[in-house]
Amino acid sequence: MPQYEYKFVRIELKAGWRGTKPKQDYQQIVHQHASEGWRLVTIFAPGLSGYGTASYIELIFEKQF
Repeated sequence: MPQYEYKFVRIELKAGWRGTKPKQDYQQIVHQHASEGWRLVTIFAPGLSGYGTASYIELIFEKQF
């Protein structure tokens, strides 16, 4: 049975008049990790700040040992 390791990359969000936007280019982060053998599993965005909006998103990657 394959075994996996996981990596969690947090991207802070900044609030603007048009909603929240990531402070970093998440697409670039996904491409960079993919080139290193990581696979994007999910994007997690907890409701932590005011009005139930997320203050960050977390990209969760996995890679087989």
